[in-house]
Amino acid sequence: MGNIKYKHFTLGVEEEYMVIDPQSRELRSHEQRIVLEGQKILRDKVKAEMHQAVVEVGTDICQDIDEARRDVTSLRETISQIAQGIGLSIGAAGTHPFSLWEKQLITDHVRYREIVDELQDAARSNLIFGLHVHVGMPSREMAIHIANSARYFLPHVFALSTNSPFWEGRTTGFKSFRTKVFDKFPRTGIPDYFDSYSAYENYVNLLIKTHCIDNAKKIWWDLRVHPFYGTVEFRICDVPMTVDESIAIAALFQGICAKLYKLRSNNLNFMIYPRALVMENKWRASRYGIDGKLIDFGIEEEKPTRVLIQELLDFVDDVADDLGCRHGLEIIPRMMDRGTGADRQLKVFRETGNLVQVTDLIQGSFLSAL
Repeated sequence: MGNIKYKHFTLGVEEEYMVIDPQSRELRSHEQRIVLEGQKILRDKVKAEMHQAVVEVGTDICQDIDEARRDVTSLRETISQIAQGIGLSIGAAGTHPFSLWEKQLITDHVRYREIVDELQDAARSNLIFGLHVHVGMPSREMAIHIANSARYFLPHVFALSTNSPFWEGRTTGFKSFRTKVFDKFPRTGIPDYFDSYSAYENYVNLLIKTHCIDNAKKIWWDLRVHPFYGTVEFRICDVPMTVDESIAIAALFQGICAKLYKLRSNNLNFMIYPRALVMENKWRASRYGIDGKLIDFGIEEEKPTRVLIQELLDFVDDVADDLGCRHGLEIIPRMMDRGTGADRQLKVFRETGNLVQVTDLIQGSFLSAL
């Protein structure tokens, strides 16, 4: 990594993939065969998820965006090869275009049994696929400071990731319906402001004491200070179709963290906005993706989302070279030109009227460049 003062801002990328039957294009249980075979090669970098038609992967701790790209590419290629070997296919989108959650099997594991027992149909219907980006932090206190400020930018990056316009065979009218599905869970959405790490710890401990949760991993916010790793974990995004898009989003989250750290190191802070205001922008991003407007709370006006994303790129520009992530950020104008995964899915559906063809786009993009 270029500059020693940014050495803390390591990256970890987690992606959730859908397992698809190549004939019907429906979601299909892989009976954990992909996970079991994957663990022989990738060890703990591949895991089962609550639904048996989902495979979760996670990179090692990556020092920079190049390492993250190599790791994500390798994970996608390996999982795809294993799936093909047992007659299945893999894709990446926030929701499957037409499979029904009611038909999907739940993984037989004590943790998932507990979640289903508590959350019932909210858990059973949670057939969604996300991208989680971990950014390493120099301390817990700095992590809380960065998390507080980074909340403002979550809708901007989320808009770029939108990749779930269909749900159970219907056009939802949203660019990301995945977030609407996940909203049924408790402790989701934009987090509140915490004035110190100890204030956050007090919140977690109260929830544990009152039997709301048994550990802080059951706090499923769009961004959280991770309870076990020394990271801020960004959880708001749909899993993108391509490696390029995942890497661009990871680079942007890394850049946001480093820029907020730089401001703090110079005794400057980014304005803290109330959760209620940020939630307005999140709703707009889920509905319209990059083609709508978000609110610029500084000037109290709507602005095109694309304009605000460009302003965000300008905001992080002075840390990009030190982080070594500029070439990741340079993918983002291409993303805005090509459209998000949701835009590309909707284009195929407009042209064909066929959700099988949309699913073929999702499968076909899994190992391709943007």
